[in-house]
Amino acid sequence: MKRSYLEYAMSVIISRALPDVRDGLKPVHRRILYAMQRLGLDWNKKHMKSSKVVGDTMGDFHPHGNLAIYDALVRLAQDFSMRVPLIDGQGNFGSVDGDPPAAERYTEARLAKVAQYLLDDLDKDTVDFKPNYDDRLEEPSVLPAKFPNLLVNGAGGIAVGMATNIPPHNLGEVIDACMLMLEKPDATVEDLTQIIQGPDFPTGGLILGRQGALAAYHKGRGSIIMRAKVEVEEIRKDREALVVTAIPYQVNKKTLIEKIADLVREKRVEGISDIWDETNREGMRIVIELKRDAIADVVLNQLWRYSDLQTTFGANMLAINGGKPEQLNLRDFIEAFTTFRQVVVTRRTRHLLTKARDRAHVLVGLAIAVANIDEVIRLIRTSPSPAEAKAQLMDRDWPAKDMAP
Repeated sequence: MKRSYLEYAMSVIISRALPDVRDGLKPVHRRILYAMQRLGLDWNKKHMKSSKVVGDTMGDFHPHGNLAIYDALVRLAQDFSMRVPLIDGQGNFGSVDGDPPAAERYTEARLAKVAQYLLDDLDKDTVDFKPNYDDRLEEPSVLPAKFPNLLVNGAGGIAVGMATNIPPHNLGEVIDACMLMLEKPDATVEDLTQIIQGPDFPTGGLILGRQGALAAYHKGRGSIIMRAKVEVEEIRKDREALVVTAIPYQVNKKTLIEKIADLVREKRVEGISDIWDETNREGMRIVIELKRDAIADVVLNQLWRYSDLQTTFGANMLAINGGKPEQLNLRDFIEAFTTFRQVVVTRRTRHLLTKARDRAHVLVGLAIAVANIDEVIRLIRTSPSPAEAKAQLMDRDWPAKDMAP
């Protein structure tokens, strides 16, 4: 039992719940993107039914339930979950209200343009491939990512005995930090935090103070306080309202409104007369109307305390590094990525050089044949068979000096 449980635990840690520090993906996400590339679902091609993507991923690479694969695919397409969505979805892919996505037979998907930067150069021997679950095909062990996806999109996962929760960050800031690391290999966490000053959550909102983020960047663990973006507006004469235009990351808007209504009914929050949702395609807008004698700041402080208008993001920067789970600081993340990119670029260059040398070998042969065209034709015509002609052409010491310039 001990051995079996250890094997199961390691399988969950390495092959399911934790992302790889190099491309920032768990195996299911990596397999979905690779299957979509094999299907030719590039960002400038037609969308395809999600059920086809799920079926191919399940049949070729990921022998698990189709619901688990579809849930992973849906999250990659949600702009309120991913800082930079990797899949361009068409149809109902859920909402910030917690509405479930439509069934896979109704939605369509293709790769987002930015996903190409994770998949580029796969055909140039940049990464190792491994057999799929039934040894019919091969799949990449990691994608040759051109940007540090783990920091950009973050990750969350519960393994056995450990969990990860990495916040998303701004793409431009993270790439600037990688450039600094390449130019200054001894850059410290303090140097990097001058560029990456904190997380960049897709739902907007505010971060209270920098201590939580700095603790996560230095020690790999920290508590980041997030607040909704709230403004006080006069909605009619003598009546003010709190207008929420952005909520904390991973907060369900519908549940948030219901919770505030419950707080008013239970009289734990005083001064609210009505609440309604005016969110539309132009942006989020939750209106909390105040009573005539209510003081906006007092009500707001009560809401910070009792509702999810203020929550914490418990950062736990755990990822697979070198085949084992490690708690990493900001420098470790960026150093691991830049080191990986150096390996990828070296392998790509070596592959292109080998192909160029093979091509040069063919071109030199053609040049010699053209320079000695009469002799080559005579030799081929007088040979008893094609095999004999080939052998004589290869054995003969052709004069290079006669080659055309």
